[in-house]
Amino acid sequence: MLSALLGKEAPCLSPSVISRLTAEWSGEYERWQKHDLSARRYVYVWADGVSLQARMEESAECMLVLIGATPEGRKELVGFHIGVRESAQSWRELLVDLKAHGRLAIAPELAVGDGALGFWKAMEEVFPSTCHQRCWLHKTGNVLNKAAKSVQPGMKKDLAEIWMSPDRAAAEKAINVFAAKYGTKYPKATECLETDRIPLLAFYDFPAEHWVHLRTTNPIESVFAAVRHRTVRTKGALSPKTAKLMVFKLIMAAAKTWRRLKGENQLPKLISGVKFIDGVQSAEAVSQTAA
Repeated sequence: MLSALLGKEAPCLSPSVISRLTAEWSGEYERWQKHDLSARRYVYVWADGVSLQARMEESAECMLVLIGATPEGRKELVGFHIGVRESAQSWRELLVDLKAHGRLAIAPELAVGDGALGFWKAMEEVFPSTCHQRCWLHKTGNVLNKAAKSVQPGMKKDLAEIWMSPDRAAAEKAINVFAAKYGTKYPKATECLETDRIPLLAFYDFPAEHWVHLRTTNPIESVFAAVRHRTVRTKGALSPKTAKLMVFKLIMAAAKTWRRLKGENQLPKLISGVKFIDGVQSAEAVSQTAA
């Protein structure tokens, strides 16, 4: 981890130096937490958890991370919390804290995440009006894991036919074709897909320009990829605090490269309540605007 933050040529650091760096990072983390985001509004949020490599593995703890998209299309780190990825209670604690302190005072229009997260139960309790979008990247992997390797390449293409469909009707038809094609021999794979039919297709109710951002948790997965790539096992055990601060620093470094959402001009429309059907602003909304 230290080499990722200090460079490949970082010297062997003594415990005292590591303690000093940890104190500096702790100060940065505390300043970030106190940063006033009460005036912020996040239209979309992406949620996931990154497991830590070190002592914390033993208790299956991980970093719960929430990234949000502002009305201007910028992505920002909204929430960061030590918890258990599948635990609804851990996610509830994070969401309640964010809401109470004004960092997420208004419900997002849509949340994107892996279907296995306890995040969804917590969202239903804390932000019941937010729509749910399951990540197609995770869902594809889950479905393929329930089928023989020999059919996985073809099955993967058929799954892509669903989420790449131009509208909801075509996607629904593609799901039915998938079920007819694989349901008899691979019922568990088909059930895995059909169970989340509604949240897998939620993105069709949002601007088409945003679909590339909403169908997967890529905005947050790209951050975790950097964390996982740069995080190496250490001979010495890391304390939960040190591990948390190191991952926080890596995420903040990755945040500098985040790109704005495409079609940011559509975001204010969502906030004002404009409805979209198959990615296009509804005719009713267009007529009201013209009037």
